[in-house]
Amino acid sequence: MSEQLGPYRLLSRLGSGGFGEVHLALDAEGRTVAVKVLHPHVAADEGALARLAREVETMRLVHGPRVAEVLDASLDGTRPYLVTRYVQGRPLSAVPVPVADLRRLAVGLAEALSAVHEAGVIHRDLKPANVIMAEGEPVVIDFGIAFAFDSLSVTASGAVIGTPGYLAPEVLEGGDAGMEADVFAFGATMAYAATGRQPYGKGPASAVAYRVVHHEPDLEGVPEWLAPLLRECLAGDPKARPSAERVCAELGAAPAPRGRHSARPAAGTAQPPVMVADVHDVATREWQPGNHEHASTGRPVEESRARHREKVRRRWLVGSGLFVSLLAAAASEPLPEVSLFLLAAYALVVVIDAGVALFSRGPFRTRRMVTDLVSVGGTVGLWLGLGALFSTPTLVLFAGTALVVGIIFVLSA
Repeated sequence: MSEQLGPYRLLSRLGSGGFGEVHLALDAEGRTVAVKVLHPHVAADEGALARLAREVETMRLVHGPRVAEVLDASLDGTRPYLVTRYVQGRPLSAVPVPVADLRRLAVGLAEALSAVHEAGVIHRDLKPANVIMAEGEPVVIDFGIAFAFDSLSVTASGAVIGTPGYLAPEVLEGGDAGMEADVFAFGATMAYAATGRQPYGKGPASAVAYRVVHHEPDLEGVPEWLAPLLRECLAGDPKARPSAERVCAELGAAPAPRGRHSARPAAGTAQPPVMVADVHDVATREWQPGNHEHASTGRPVEESRARHREKVRRRWLVGSGLFVSLLAAAASEPLPEVSLFLLAAYALVVVIDAGVALFSRGPFRTRRMVTDLVSVGGTVGLWLGLGALFSTPTLVLFAGTALVVGIIFVLSA
């Protein structure tokens, strides 16, 4: 049964996102549109609505065949909503990959990014789920939505809006998301479309984010004509990434004409007819640095600190137990190599944790470094003591075994 919301007749619910539910609807002239009705907790936040109202004015300047334009908005009343052009097709995340016509997708996405940036808008959440494939042509949706809600009280304090793996390193580290972050997301999205793999792998959000900051992307299988451009787009330094205009030039795409959005469209200007079909509004995930859970779960950063403290306590308890076992074995002389091997396991955990702390960035980096380096210092002291208790061949055997086990452990991690 249909429901009336302002001049729009809601026909069916298409999906739910981080900030609202998307409905297939008809406007007063019988044209199909997409209506995003904001969630109650968003609608109740006056600051959020004020910021969104300002952003909508800018978002309405974005036009082009490669973007789902914002057609209307009503932020008054008990059920605020946004109206956008809807596109017949499926998300890139739901179509077979690698994409057959990769160049067509790259050109279309570059043109969409150019149109968004020319209007002064930052998408902030470009990813395969926000790219609709309409008869082989890409159309970008939800541009500016995540940016409009950034730093509002409707999100958790300190949260990063977006999807790890497509968020730029500077955003994951708490920096501002500029147009360079959109270029990074373009590169990650195209890498997925070209290979069928996430460029920074799968796993927990924290693990993916760590690889984004510290590892190179997986571009194996990307065609030679595209790989150099994606490598530039995925550069860790935002200044090293190309602009959307240069991406268009590299791909032979048509960038958005400069100055075309300088004037706002007159009120009442007729909008082009649109098509609507099977589209899913994938929820925007909030990943909070230093927390292994999504911000929406409500688990604070203090839990992460408590888990780390507990980990350190367990580490010292295990280490002390192994050391006592080692002394007992040395006193009675039954198979000292066994206890030595047990101590190797503890030493490897400490050394690897210390290495991660040295090369990771985050609010607790200094504390982790001090704790783990003290642990390493204690372990080295134990090794020196072992040198006085055991023969050189035994220590060489231990060192070789520890090296092999350590390499296997690091590669698997």
